[in-house]
Amino acid sequence: MKKIGRLDKPDNFNTAQMFTNPILERLTRTNILVPITMFLVFAGVSLYYALTTTTINLGLGLGIAVVGYIVFTFVEYMMHKHFFHMEPSNPIKDKLQYTVHGVHHDYPKDKYRLAMPPYVSATYAAIFYLVFTLIMGDYALYFLPGFLFGYASYLGFHYLVHALAPPKNFMKVLWVNHAIHHYKDPDVAFGVSTPLWDIILGTMPKNK
Repeated sequence: MKKIGRLDKPDNFNTAQMFTNPILERLTRTNILVPITMFLVFAGVSLYYALTTTTINLGLGLGIAVVGYIVFTFVEYMMHKHFFHMEPSNPIKDKLQYTVHGVHHDYPKDKYRLAMPPYVSATYAAIFYLVFTLIMGDYALYFLPGFLFGYASYLGFHYLVHALAPPKNFMKVLWVNHAIHHYKDPDVAFGVSTPLWDIILGTMPKNK
């Protein structure tokens, strides 16, 4: 089992202090509704401009939005597996990995560190918009809402699997997989909002 955090086992009742400066410390925390709302608002604005400033057929546009959502789920999986769980082979990587994700594995129930702070989220959204526009032109105005809706969904599911008991329906797999990822084997179950890419890429938990 690869060690992700710095504690011997996850602490479900406390939190980490990342900075001694109280202002910097406060900036590492956020209510989950803040980034979710930001991404949904950005998605809505992008969709509005897609509908009012382009001649792209609505059916095609909605199809592109669906592709954007699916692409996000792949990005979510790859970022979690290869960036959040990078090998801390030097002090810089060790600090980055712990700050971005290791602290979450140490304190998985810390509800104010289940998402990136708002200023980081806003920066991500701006970068996504610029990159997608460079690649796709006006089609990015439809692609971005699907992608950001995927991001908002991921944040919502991530919060729910840590804050609530698993439901007694088909969505229970998200809770079970994420619990295995945190408490049994961090080298499996990298998908939070969907197990799709874990299934395709062979990282589904073998035994539940």
